[in-house]
Amino acid sequence: MNAIWAIASTEFRRMFVSPLAWSILAVVLFILAWVFLLGLNEYLTMIQPQAAGMEDPPGISDLVVSALYLWAGFIMLAVMPLVTMRQFAEERMNQTLPLLTSSPLSSSQIVLGKYLGILLFILLMVALLSLMPLSLAIGTGLDWGRLAAAALGLALLLASFAAAGLFLSALARQPVIAAVTTFGFLLFLLVLYISGNSQGAGSEIFVYLSHFGHFLSFLDGLFDSSDLVYYLLFIGGFLILTIRKLDNDRLQG
Repeated sequence: MNAIWAIASTEFRRMFVSPLAWSILAVVLFILAWVFLLGLNEYLTMIQPQAAGMEDPPGISDLVVSALYLWAGFIMLAVMPLVTMRQFAEERMNQTLPLLTSSPLSSSQIVLGKYLGILLFILLMVALLSLMPLSLAIGTGLDWGRLAAAALGLALLLASFAAAGLFLSALARQPVIAAVTTFGFLLFLLVLYISGNSQGAGSEIFVYLSHFGHFLSFLDGLFDSSDLVYYLLFIGGFLILTIRKLDNDRLQG
């Protein structure tokens, strides 16, 4: 466990040595802050006056908070490949991967350490994002259960993105190729959800296989154990594939 944590802390620090992580945090949070303010302004000026006469009007958690986390999921679909592309592809391009695989560390320790480093970045991103809706608690009541479910759902969604990106980075020889293939794969899963909900050609299997069908349940404030199991199986499956790939590289090396 000490070895895994040592790799994770090293990878986490390495992200912030280069301007990439700082740039991602700055750009993504700026865009999401703009989305949050636009949604809040629309709710206060247009939706709230119209909902004054309704018996059970939608709250700010339904319309502003959930929309913020949904936008975060879409934006991070394009950003996470940039975070994961360097993990193994850059090591292979710089010819430092043989040094890593020849160390006394097991493949499981290397993969889990690198993945934990990405998870720390994801948790930091979700925590900074959650400060925006939390600021609303000063002047209004929030649905805390819905907020917690949305934050958990986003963390699981990004963790699954990271697991897939880590595996595809282990297959690629260049970080750019790893980023492009990861983005293509994640976009394919989004298309599965869209096609699964299309009229006349819908399929529950496509919806289940896609990330976003399970993510939307969390945004609705629903905590379904089947959604949690899906993400855990998805993450575990890609981590196992990455470990097997690293084992094969060691045998060939």
